[in-house]
Amino acid sequence: MPLAIEDWLTVIIMALLALITFANVLVRYFTNASFAWTEEVSVFLMIVLSMVAGSAAVARNRHIRIEYFADSGPEARQRALAKFGAAMVALLFGLIAVLSARVLWDDVQYGETSPGIGVPQWWYTMWLPILSVAIMLRAVGLMLRGGQPAADSGELPTSPEVRAEERAP
Repeated sequence: MPLAIEDWLTVIIMALLALITFANVLVRYFTNASFAWTEEVSVFLMIVLSMVAGSAAVARNRHIRIEYFADSGPEARQRALAKFGAAMVALLFGLIAVLSARVLWDDVQYGETSPGIGVPQWWYTMWLPILSVAIMLRAVGLMLRGGQPAADSGELPTSPEVRAEERAP
């Protein structure tokens, strides 16, 4: 799967967040009232944004780790640690997917509604298991590639070419 999917979703979500916030500021400034739904939708979009960005970080092997251990030592140890880290990420997000699917089922079964605007809560919670599975699959892909990042465009700041250029004296 191309990494452009996560990159474009990130751009779209950030644009939506900016538009929603800007519209709310304008309405509040000119009318002394605000849109009631903006906070709830903004929180949802920020959660989705963090999950989408997490998926891209895992695919690019740029997720959180202790670089002293991950990037030092023999190449074989670095690959082994990268595979182990990817396996643990896959396990964690697989567990999150299962548990959040149970929460989703409860939201559907009991007819939960969101506190702010009263829409069905499952509209929001359905994305957690979906995005958790996406991150899990990206981690499995990273593990199968032996810890090597997914192919990336050479112009992006996360590409190996740009990162090597940053390290150069």
